[in-house]
Amino acid sequence: MKKVSLAEELRSTTYPGRGIVIGRSVDGTKAVAAYFIMGRSENSRNRIFVEDGEGIRTQAFDPSKLSDPSLIIYAPVRVLGNKTIVTNGDQTDTIYELMDKQQTFEQSLRTRTFEPDEPNYTPRISGIMHIENNTYNYAMSILKSSDGDPESCSRYTFAYENPKAGEGRFIHTYMGDGNPLPSFEGEPTRVEIGGSIEEFTKLVWENLNEDNKVSLFVRYIDIATGKYETRIVNKNQ
Repeated sequence: MKKVSLAEELRSTTYPGRGIVIGRSVDGTKAVAAYFIMGRSENSRNRIFVEDGEGIRTQAFDPSKLSDPSLIIYAPVRVLGNKTIVTNGDQTDTIYELMDKQQTFEQSLRTRTFEPDEPNYTPRISGIMHIENNTYNYAMSILKSSDGDPESCSRYTFAYENPKAGEGRFIHTYMGDGNPLPSFEGEPTRVEIGGSIEEFTKLVWENLNEDNKVSLFVRYIDIATGKYETRIVNKNQ
């Protein structure tokens, strides 16, 4: 797969939905993760990211306008020892709890399926980063309906060992706008990752559609020490 510009990939559609980027910094020293949410409805747009321990959670910006919290209020990022979990829904908790009981990332997700938001049946996208003894690997998963059939779930896991410096993988819920929204297809896109955490955060945020973007989380983790830096950007301030 050819490596492409993340900025161009983000600009290529007005509505990729929710997206996860995981990879390695250009100098090879940092594990990199980004998670963004977008929204078309007032309920979806009425959100912010807030820090929650070592992770983050979504929160209503204006609680009086929150009409249905079921699929929009959750913890997208949690940390379990030397593992960082990033997902687009409450399967973050499923992965955390079952991996804490010695199940694997893939086994944990076997207990879940796509979201029940007919007719879109939004895919559940998940990522996990593992840093140990100065080594780094990560995996990504997508659970989606088979061509919109709510009775059939397709499960894909992609694992990346010792990822190359300056590149990562990008997975998102939708291929673009539509009705119903078309689910992501294929292997996570191979993208360029460069610059400092400030530069990378700016690149992602500025290339998301201005009308639909809601919040962005970025984390750089030092592979040698496990120490991390985090940036959060919320459209609603």
